[in-house]
Amino acid sequence: MSKTISDVMKMKEKVQIVDLRFTDLLGKWHHFSIPARELNEGLFEEGIGFDGSSIRGFQSIQESDMILFPDPDTAFVDPFLEVPTLVVVCDVYDPVTFQPYTRDPRHVAKKAEAYLKRTGIADTSFWGPEAEFFLFNDVRYSSNPYSSFYSVDSVEGWWNSGKDMGPNFGGQIPTKGGYFPVPPTDTLQDVRSKIVLALEAAGVQVEVHHHEVATAGQGEIDLRFDTLTKMADKLMAYKYIVKNVARQNGLTATFMPKPIYGDNGNGMHTHQSLWKGETNVFYDESGYAQISETARYYIGGLLKHAAAVLAIAAPTTNSYRRLVPGFEAPVKLAYSQRNRSAACRIPLYSTSPRAKRIEFRSPDPSCNPYLAFAAMLMAGLDGIQNRIDPGSPVDKDLYDLPPEEARKIKEVPGSLAEALAALEADHEFLLKGDVFTPDLIETYLSLKYQEVDAVRVKPHPEEFVLYYDV
Repeated sequence: MSKTISDVMKMKEKVQIVDLRFTDLLGKWHHFSIPARELNEGLFEEGIGFDGSSIRGFQSIQESDMILFPDPDTAFVDPFLEVPTLVVVCDVYDPVTFQPYTRDPRHVAKKAEAYLKRTGIADTSFWGPEAEFFLFNDVRYSSNPYSSFYSVDSVEGWWNSGKDMGPNFGGQIPTKGGYFPVPPTDTLQDVRSKIVLALEAAGVQVEVHHHEVATAGQGEIDLRFDTLTKMADKLMAYKYIVKNVARQNGLTATFMPKPIYGDNGNGMHTHQSLWKGETNVFYDESGYAQISETARYYIGGLLKHAAAVLAIAAPTTNSYRRLVPGFEAPVKLAYSQRNRSAACRIPLYSTSPRAKRIEFRSPDPSCNPYLAFAAMLMAGLDGIQNRIDPGSPVDKDLYDLPPEEARKIKEVPGSLAEALAALEADHEFLLKGDVFTPDLIETYLSLKYQEVDAVRVKPHPEEFVLYYDV
């Protein structure tokens, strides 16, 4: 049930501080706080100002003034702060036009939902991301002109099996051996349960939690599906809660796609479906894997535009350390039922029409969820509108195809630079309905190319191994 302004005014009576939060272009939460007495009904109508020039991807200094409008439906009590604090997520507006800001990611998500309705294809899209993470006991890293290193550690890490830990109890998790061991091998059951309880208290429904495949504390908590903007809101809260519960328990959490070489990385397999009223338009009892022609065309759009979409949904240089064969991160742009080596999978856990959905497996949780979900939706809708045929499903292990077969199937980009080039060349589908705007895409590309250059120009530690003695 949605919260109203009246509901929030009642909630504020139990707190001392109200924390106003918004998301920058690349997906980071920002905030500032006001005394609870300053939150009144007028603030929801008039907004509150902030400096947009200090936020990456927003305004230049000569036009820095921006306004936040709190969304009452997003309010929750922060479970971590000692001073009772109410969190409210906000929309960003231009103070001159009093129109939503084109580079506000939340506004993009809302426009995508509105565009879906205007197409007549469906009324609602539902989203269920599976954002994986690592919980480490220690992390250290540094990068400067004369040295560069990183180091992560976990009591579960296989590399600690021979370490004198005074005593070492053994039971460390082998590489790729982390899927579903019970405690004491799974050392993080209680921590994940604490995360779940904090999520539920904040109004974020959880379906399941478990240890994931990798050694060294990889976990997954699956959220109950919701509509696009609401799920993006929940994913922002999810990352915040995971990180804070970890810190409370002497751990550090990361959603970095590939923090450990040679083991599985952090993906964000994203389940999605379209509904018209009470009808799931992705379901057809007689179709392959019980999906409809509409769903096939949606998959066609996702696969056709995958390289451009991944510039937004797998948006870091580190994302392409994960998108390599052999680690459940699909690199082949194909679709299949049950098959986890395909970029698009059709789960077969249930034969219910309500459960029919597609799962796009290439994204990762380093993305901005508002933009990533919107980009996936726009690609899928373009596939439906243009009847893009995804071809035949591939019900084989795509990692083990004969070379002549493998060459026939397109792959995801091999680097962030390739993905950004694809987005530059292929973004007309994102501009439909004014969902994404040219200025947003131009600014996004500029920021991301800076990241590419930051990694490209610096020596890598492995290069010393390979080349120091040339």
